[in-house]
Amino acid sequence: MSEDDWDDEEDYKGNSQRERVCTVPASQGGQRLDQALAQLMPDFSRSRLQKWIESGKVQVNGELCTVKDKVWGGEVIRVWPEAEPGTTPDAPEAIPLDIVFEDGALLVVNKPAGMVVHPGNGNPRGTLLNALLHHVPQVSAIPRAGIVHRLDKDTSGLMVVAKTLKAQTDLVRQLQARTVKREYYALVQGEVDRAGIVDAPLARHPLHRTRRAVHPLGKHAVTHYDVVERYPSATLLRCSLETGRTHQIRVHMAHIGHPLVGEKVYSSVRRGRGMRFPRQALHAFRLGLVHPYSGEKMEWEAEIPGDMAGLLEVMRHGGTWGG
Repeated sequence: MSEDDWDDEEDYKGNSQRERVCTVPASQGGQRLDQALAQLMPDFSRSRLQKWIESGKVQVNGELCTVKDKVWGGEVIRVWPEAEPGTTPDAPEAIPLDIVFEDGALLVVNKPAGMVVHPGNGNPRGTLLNALLHHVPQVSAIPRAGIVHRLDKDTSGLMVVAKTLKAQTDLVRQLQARTVKREYYALVQGEVDRAGIVDAPLARHPLHRTRRAVHPLGKHAVTHYDVVERYPSATLLRCSLETGRTHQIRVHMAHIGHPLVGEKVYSSVRRGRGMRFPRQALHAFRLGLVHPYSGEKMEWEAEIPGDMAGLLEVMRHGGTWGG
């Protein structure tokens, strides 16, 4: 696909700040303003449009309205998009990226273990977001620089980034509809007999606020797993996510008694001998989605990184992991 194939050149350029004007068709008569706008401007999420209505960034026939005001057809609506607070507070950095795929709408990267996705306390620089701002300056106009999902610092693997606002909105909707395919290799402690499903709701840990825990009042979370290879002290699993909660695989595997090898947060097991692994042995190896513009189904794979592949080779020859 070339740049000429794009239908919305302004979206391609990442210019979300210009005034947008549209006319309400008679078929939308009787709808709430936010409902009508969500259909007229599908490249913006409904929640974002509601915020702009409430902050006076939307006018109907030159008048300010509320979210619940109705339109009847024929009204001219003007919208002045604004960046979300904190959209671009960070500096671009020339950090190399392992790019698996790139076109005018999407960037798929193979994130290395050790790289933080967003700047935060203790990690103000050197993040994926900083790298994106350097590689694709246009994402500075998009909330979170186009990042629509995350991987933990010490989890390696595939991530997709939106390069336009339209692509970001579409990808978020795909994630919400659970149509984005994400599969992981997870090396867990102990021997797992068979494939299974973990259906256990997750919530913030009541005592440790940076952790998650299985809790009956938590959010719905489902992880499917299959056995790939067994070793004397561990099992390599292929995990697929039905939902995408924070630390989902890590917590779910610990919940069934098989925490990840190298897990420092959700496992109390520390072995005294064997090959030490400095991170959780988790790699996002497959990612599938529908292209936001072409509608084409796309899928990518990333090989297991060297550190994890080395550990697996040691274990195939009778070695053990050491913590």
